[in-house]
Order: sequence, then structure tokens, then C-alpha cells
Amino acid sequence: MIEAKIKQTVRDVADFPKPGIVFKDITPILKSAELCGEITAALVKQLAGLKIDVVTGIESRGFLFGMLLAQALKVPFVPIRKAGKLPSKTIQQACNLEYGSAILELHEDALIAGQKVLIHDDLLATGGTVVAAAKLITQLQAEVVGCSFIIALDFLNGREILKEFTPQTFALTSY
Repeated sequence: MIEAKIKQTVRDVADFPKPGIVFKDITPILKSAELCGEITAALVKQLAGLKIDVVTGIESRGFLFGMLLAQALKVPFVPIRKAGKLPSKTIQQACNLEYGSAILELHEDALIAGQKVLIHDDLLATGGTVVAAAKLITQLQAEVVGCSFIIALDFLNGREILKEFTPQTFALTSY
């Protein structure tokens, strides 16, 4: 079962990026091409039935499987990055993280009004980063049709905050 494989492989890193945080590190997953393929297939299966025109990935771990998802779904991939990382004109949205704050950016020509967009990231915690991504997408008059994650930290209630943008929130494993 994919959930068990993910939980076996993910590494807990105590006190990162600050004391009191137990960071769920997905980089050990990347050592296994087979497991990466299984994760991508499982994500695609969860999304069956959703009309998706574009996959967005949130910097930086959301790029890893976000791009693989886009390829599997045969749709474009659009990166959502931290401020100052995209080379052309952008729109910005501030967000609160469980351990700080950040500003996310999206190229102002990245999406077309009416496009149906999937947001992907490696992990859902409080939902602040994903909400900022959703606000960027809706600012460009596109529609968030779903959010996908490898891991959801359900005890932080991130899924609740995302209901404002979409009822479709998927995770392969939860803690």
C-alpha cells in the first residue's frame, strides 16, 4: 500500500527549521525511482474525474511531483515561487507559515481566465501557503479545482481552510 511505503520512507527531522517543529522530509523518497512512479500513479488515480487544465507546484518540493503530475495528465506545469525568483512580471501574495511568513509569486501571464487549476505541494500543514497560491490563481481569474499532497498533517486542520477555494483536497498519507 502506498501510504505504508511513504510512511516507511519519509524521514522525521526534529527541530527543523526551528525548535519544536518535526519536519517531514520527502527527500528519501527521491532515491527510489520505483516509489516516485508509484506515488505519481497514485496521485493521478486520486484525481480521476477532475477536469484539470494546468498543474501548479509550490516552491520548491511541490515542483518535484507537480511536474510529474502535469506530464502524466498531459497538461502544462506552472511554478509558484517565493518572491524574487521568477524572471518576468509577477503578481504577489503574502502567506503565513507554521514557522514564519513568505511572499509567493506567479507570472502574471501564467494562466488564462477560466482555466481549471490543480495546486500541488509535498505537504499540507496549516494551509497558509496553499491559500496564498489559490489567491494568486483566482486573481488571474482561473479556478482552483483541487489540491493534492503526498502528506497531510491533519492535526493542523489545513484541509478546513482550503474549503474556501475547493472541496477537492487529496493526500496520499496523513499524520
